[in-house]
Amino acid sequence: MTIEPKIAVMVPCYNEGAAIASVVNGFRRSLPTARIYVYDNNSSDDTIEQARAAGAIVRIETRQGKGNVVCRMFADIDADVYVMADGDGTYDATQARQLVDKLLSGPYDLVNGRRVETAEKNYRPGHRLGNAVLTGLVGVLFKRQFDDMLSGYKLFSRRYVKSFPAQSRGFEIETELTVHALQMGMAVTEVDTLYSDRMEGSTSKLNTWRDGFRILRTIVRLMKNERPFEFFGAVGAALALIAAILFGPILFNYLQTGLVPRFPTLILITGIGVCSSLSVLSGVLLEAVAISKREMRRLRYLSIPVFDPNPAT
Repeated sequence: MTIEPKIAVMVPCYNEGAAIASVVNGFRRSLPTARIYVYDNNSSDDTIEQARAAGAIVRIETRQGKGNVVCRMFADIDADVYVMADGDGTYDATQARQLVDKLLSGPYDLVNGRRVETAEKNYRPGHRLGNAVLTGLVGVLFKRQFDDMLSGYKLFSRRYVKSFPAQSRGFEIETELTVHALQMGMAVTEVDTLYSDRMEGSTSKLNTWRDGFRILRTIVRLMKNERPFEFFGAVGAALALIAAILFGPILFNYLQTGLVPRFPTLILITGIGVCSSLSVLSGVLLEAVAISKREMRRLRYLSIPVFDPNPAT
């Protein structure tokens, strides 16, 4: 006997009254058996009324920020497949069935909807450049490359959702979602999805510089927490290089004259050298802690069973 998966469509919203009904109706047509949740984040327009009229299950998260909404959705909702998309109508709901099938076929824990623009004006140049830089940086630091890390169209397995330790509060949550999958060694893939213009009356909530800085700060924080030896080792190496540069003239002078006239500089070099050693030592100790935490999260992840549409009888 084949069991149909429980599918939940999760739509975080802030002032999307102009588009939310169309988004809900689009996912209803594509995934008729899914439960569609709209989580409103203190909208001042008619988002809630429009979502309810379209038949969505509406819940409210008062803590401002997409990260807070995602954390609440993951905690509240129980399903086998989780579909997350923004409420601005830019993502193609007609592809949802294809993406669900892709998730189950792996099975994958994360399917990322890689945006393919249907018009040049869909995606501002600053956002496109920032996405490319930040996505590439995560690929270098965490040893796996995504093409569109900041896409808001993502599908998750139950194992992913119930093992995710959310810390971000704003749009930088997209980075944390990606890094969690990479650190846990999860099965992930990307699928091209159409990315359209916003509907008339819907405006972007992103700020290129502010949110880009927050995402960069999140990458640094995740690097420090998840790869502490590499992070503090790099700091230690930088300090050691500074100390070596400062020590060069002193050593040269000593070899020429047998004198050390710059004692304050030598004391500074000694302090920098001590800090360098402490940084490397901190990285070694914290790496052991990070490995332990990663193993605990991995055990939690593995304790959640994979959805099986054809269980043994």
